[in-house]
Amino acid sequence: MTYIDDLVEEYKGIINDYIKSGNEDQLAAEAHDFSEKAIDLDISPDEMVALHIELISAIPLKSYEDIKASLNVLQEIMIRFGFTYKDYKAMLNKMERHDQEMDVASSLQETMLKTEIPAIENVEIGAISVPARKVSGDYFNIIEHSDGKLTFAVADVIGKGIPAAIAMSMLKFGMDLTSASNPPSKSLKRLNELVEKNVNKNMFVTMFYGLYDFKDQSLCFSSAGHEPVYLYHYEDDEFEELDGKGLVLGVMKDTEYEEVSSRLEENDMLFIYTDGVSELRKHDGTFINMDDIKEMIREARDQHPQDIVQYIYEALTRMRNQNYKDDLTMFIIKNKCSG
Repeated sequence: MTYIDDLVEEYKGIINDYIKSGNEDQLAAEAHDFSEKAIDLDISPDEMVALHIELISAIPLKSYEDIKASLNVLQEIMIRFGFTYKDYKAMLNKMERHDQEMDVASSLQETMLKTEIPAIENVEIGAISVPARKVSGDYFNIIEHSDGKLTFAVADVIGKGIPAAIAMSMLKFGMDLTSASNPPSKSLKRLNELVEKNVNKNMFVTMFYGLYDFKDQSLCFSSAGHEPVYLYHYEDDEFEELDGKGLVLGVMKDTEYEEVSSRLEENDMLFIYTDGVSELRKHDGTFINMDDIKEMIREARDQHPQDIVQYIYEALTRMRNQNYKDDLTMFIIKNKCSG
């Protein structure tokens, strides 16, 4: 006997019990329990009525009083169905409105945060940013300046949805208004004041902020609690971990940021990423080992950075447990100048 057969037998029993006893309190309790089971099995109100019609003949109910009593049972059960159906419809309407709002937010974010990758002689850049949902909490920005320098940043909002999209838009405009002559530590300090003043107190931002001089291949950067970055030395085939110390944006107004300097030799690459990469869960539930990412970079090191980040992303997609998806961003800047 299937669970549907069991449910039909239970419904027959409720009808027969009520016809015999006429006990309203007992009916209310039994109807409530039965309705819960039927709703859990996704039985619709229409199916419930159809079942009742079949049972009128199957029991059978011969007298008018018996049929009337059975309809009292159906009414008691449908009251519960009615409440649930109204709640269900209200939930669907709310979800539909939410989806519409998220579509608008996603479109707005895509338009406002769109970043063009500039074509610069002797410098190659690759970037990929994939949201886990419609609206991303990750962001990257690239600004080419007339003084021969390049500002770039990767950020991750600790928070999701529309508020995160708004925070990211504010960061972009804050960056776009920052002068190229400002060192990363000063720029982060300014952005931190912007976030601390205007963003929800429960929302914080990690950010890597770099300034690259493509005339002499010098790099300086500051970090606001962001993931460590890797500098791949092509000639030595070695990775150097670079980690600037600094508090995440939005915690304290008067925060100072450390500034780190380095240099990119020919074919050296700087690899920046968000925690969607470093905290990626594999199919067995374990976290990815960053040594795996380094090996992928090694394998593709002679390719264009855009091909490298695409290659890594496709590999991560194959190994990722889809139940633990997060926003994922990768950024690579590669020096092609011989010095």
